[in-house]
Amino acid sequence: MTQPAGPRAYHPDDRATLADICVRTADNGGDSRHLYPDPELMPSIFAAPYAYLEPDLAFVIDDGTGRAVGYILGTADTARFVTEFRKRWLPLVADRFPEPDGPPRTPSEEMTVLLHAPERMIVPELAAHPAHLHIDLLPGWQRKGYGKALMRRFLAALRAKGVEAVHLSMLTANTPARAFYDRLGFVELQVPDPGPLTYLGRTTEADL
Repeated sequence: MTQPAGPRAYHPDDRATLADICVRTADNGGDSRHLYPDPELMPSIFAAPYAYLEPDLAFVIDDGTGRAVGYILGTADTARFVTEFRKRWLPLVADRFPEPDGPPRTPSEEMTVLLHAPERMIVPELAAHPAHLHIDLLPGWQRKGYGKALMRRFLAALRAKGVEAVHLSMLTANTPARAFYDRLGFVELQVPDPGPLTYLGRTTEADL
């Protein structure tokens, strides 16, 4: 029976759908299949490890038929997550995505470098915002309130764990995403030499 669309907890059966959503939103919010031939690469960096390591902080938007059309994933403790990523996640995917030998020459190799460098996620200036997140929705499900619903569930889960603040990083060029985060109360966090990224953060306490 079809149910109303809305947020629910992640289930392991959602794994393939999460990967597909990640791929279809990984190019500055758009489809990335033309950049990364292996459809498991981007999910192996930005989606699957979160669902694997901290499934209790993974939520999806269900389209009403059981299919996920958006997700929010994250960690309550970035430093701990980095340790677990290297210890428990990287060995599962390193054979499929070996670290490039020399400077990266393709977009896929650039991303593979990130896969093998989880310590990049530890930024001293973000220590007061120990949690971090990733959120993506398929284009047809954006600007309908589902992103806000996901964020509300995620922040509540962080509060239940006693986490007071969360951060995220986004491509500065993705102006629609920035507008979305601004509406949800995120503010810019100053980080030296952020490159193409902007870092944003907010408390978990304030209601959306």
